[in-house]
Amino acid sequence: MTFPFFACPAGPRAGLLAAVLLTAVALAPSAAHAQKYITAAGLRIGGGQYGLTVQQKILPKATLEGLALASSREISATVLAERHFGILGPSLNYYLGAGGHLGHHKDDGTFGGFDAIIGAEYKIAFIPLVVSVDFKPTIEINSADWARFPTAFSVRYIIIKEKASFMGGIFDGKDKKKSKSKKKDKGKGGGLFDF
Repeated sequence: MTFPFFACPAGPRAGLLAAVLLTAVALAPSAAHAQKYITAAGLRIGGGQYGLTVQQKILPKATLEGLALASSREISATVLAERHFGILGPSLNYYLGAGGHLGHHKDDGTFGGFDAIIGAEYKIAFIPLVVSVDFKPTIEINSADWARFPTAFSVRYIIIKEKASFMGGIFDGKDKKKSKSKKKDKGKGGGLFDF
């Protein structure tokens, strides 16, 4: 099965897809209490390849993404470190990252390289799905191509949600500060009327 819509990564259709998706995401209403995610996995299609994608949150605004990709002549695995930046609240963000890949081509044998990535993702309101579109240029080592410039579309299912607190944690911070200050005061001692 082929996906001709994604077959020409540098063509006008890929750019049109990215523009339409980003416009639709920007105009879509966001949920008041959109869930962020810790772990998400799904499918990636584009640049003449298809495969699996897994994102794991490692810091408050950073993820590691693993890609297992295949095409008619090759397979590859990629690891990317990505930094996320909010656009319109927690549901829509863009990300930048870098990493590397290894693979095997039927004609050229084993190859590797360095990757960069820039993309945008949207957490769909009320359902545990994240959709994204990205541009992932690569520099190839030991390959017939010296560089590639694919775009891709991904859909990920949220496996582990980030816990959300009531009213976005408005009351949590105050309560935590009070309880910490009470513990500190009790530990000081030495006062005549300390209980």
